[in-house]
Amino acid sequence: MTRNKRIGVFDSGFGGLHVLRSIVRALPHYDYLYLGDTARAPYGDRPQETIYSYTKQAVDFLFKQDCGLVIIACNTSSSEALRKIQDEYGSKKKVLGVLIPAAEVAVQKTKNKRIGIIATRSTVASKKFVRELTKLDPHLHIFQKACPLLVPLVESGEQNSKITEAILRRYLKPLLSKKIDTLILGCTHYGILEKKIRHIIGPSVTIVSEATVVPKKLEQYLAKHVEIEKTLGKHSGIHFFTTDRTDRFQILGSKLFGKKIRVEKAVID
Repeated sequence: MTRNKRIGVFDSGFGGLHVLRSIVRALPHYDYLYLGDTARAPYGDRPQETIYSYTKQAVDFLFKQDCGLVIIACNTSSSEALRKIQDEYGSKKKVLGVLIPAAEVAVQKTKNKRIGIIATRSTVASKKFVRELTKLDPHLHIFQKACPLLVPLVESGEQNSKITEAILRRYLKPLLSKKIDTLILGCTHYGILEKKIRHIIGPSVTIVSEATVVPKKLEQYLAKHVEIEKTLGKHSGIHFFTTDRTDRFQILGSKLFGKKIRVEKAVID
């Protein structure tokens, strides 16, 4: 049994750093490796086959970097590529997504069975959230809204601008008109905007953010799969990789992760 493996976390860009930060806070003793495919972000408007190809390349990279477990933090990749990648790897290599855990929590939280979802165009078009939610409760009323402008705004560091708030209000208004009581942030980038979203929607709507959901689900998964947990390194080490300029990633990534990070260039193919 090979030990000292890392937990790999992949996202199309910076959004997964918000999830990783929460995971590290909850499970600080493990070793982690983060990969952001910032050179090719955003994924949300790309064809399904391209999303699969990029995601598979990223997952392959993480396993080559000695990861014992990979979490696809990108919802677009989770909806468009995860199942196929899991089938290809089989039981030998574990690849997890973030979409189903978020759906499970949303079903637990809703009182009036009216759930809103904001996500990328690809995630909305895939109807993956709708399928997973209705599997859990066929009586739900589900309302989706594609938000294509949000990822580019976060990736450019504009998450605190007045323009971002105005765009958020435009995206959220039709969902609020449906009287939802639960809102799924169906893209890891949107968790970075959670405070702004909360300000707009008010206190009565429950927000389901993967930054909150994933750490708990990961802890439960590792407790259940002791054979994987035993292989993981426990030195509190974190390595960061980007497919784009490391200086840009280091500046914005440090802000989003909450402390200064060092970034290496990843070459994936």
